Amino acid sequence: MEKVNDKFKIILYISAWIIIWGSVASLIDLPFLNSGIYSEGELGQYLTFSITAMFSFFSAKKIFKLLKL
Repeated sequence: MEKVNDKFKIILYISAWIIIWGSVASLIDLPFLNSGIYSEGELGQYLTFSITAMFSFFSAKKIFKLLKL
């Protein structure tokens, strides 16, 4: 039963980080879209979300080790 609980915690952890990544990336993206630096679907938007994803991945990995899930 403990393994199922551990797997559930990991799934919740990953899901939370995906939500955090999407929210942060969208908040960073919005001013760029509003100011006309780039439009939806352009390379700039792809780079914004990709760079934010990399930072989120490394942060999640580091915090995961600290939490010892």
